[in-house]
Amino acid sequence: MAAKGRLIVLEGIDGSGTTTQAKLLYQALKRSRRRVELTAEPSDGPAGRLVRSYLRGKNKFSDDALRAPGLALLFAADRLEHLSNRINPWLKSGKVVISDRYLLSSLAYQSLECDLDWVAAVNCFAPGPDLTLLLDLPAKTALKRVSSRGVERDLFEKLELQKQVRANYLKLAKKLLPAGRVVVIDAEKSIGEIASEILAKVLAWI
Repeated sequence: MAAKGRLIVLEGIDGSGTTTQAKLLYQALKRSRRRVELTAEPSDGPAGRLVRSYLRGKNKFSDDALRAPGLALLFAADRLEHLSNRINPWLKSGKVVISDRYLLSSLAYQSLECDLDWVAAVNCFAPGPDLTLLLDLPAKTALKRVSSRGVERDLFEKLELQKQVRANYLKLAKKLLPAGRVVVIDAEKSIGEIASEILAKVLAWI
């Protein structure tokens, strides 16, 4: 039987570089001849497509009172489908799986409007990742990067909201750091410097 794989997740506020760094880490591990897969959340499954549509302002919940919990439940449903269809089969085959966002995103974002314990409860069937790399930088810097993309911002890409999300991420990381499950990375460095630091930490951890 193949050895169980490892789930490595990159987290951070919008504009922190999770997508770029996830791709660079995937490419680096590929070059080192490791069996590795790259994925992201929201996924491209049915629930994930609904989430993306909502974040882009194209899909509204009919009752504003249900908007926040409804979105949290959609994220949780997408995560379970993502695990079932992709992540778990890859892990069972012994692969390293890199995900651009996962469970910590829900805890950091959805707890802005929902009780943190409730958000954790609706995600109770999603196992924690083996390692989380939290890309941290000021919200103002992150949103400047988002603006430079030249695309319309989604509903979460607002300065005050991102400041709160960053604070949530750091608070959650502090709780998990003693177990060595979260590594905070200074995301104000250059792309190359960040990629090198991430690769070094991942290789040492593996």
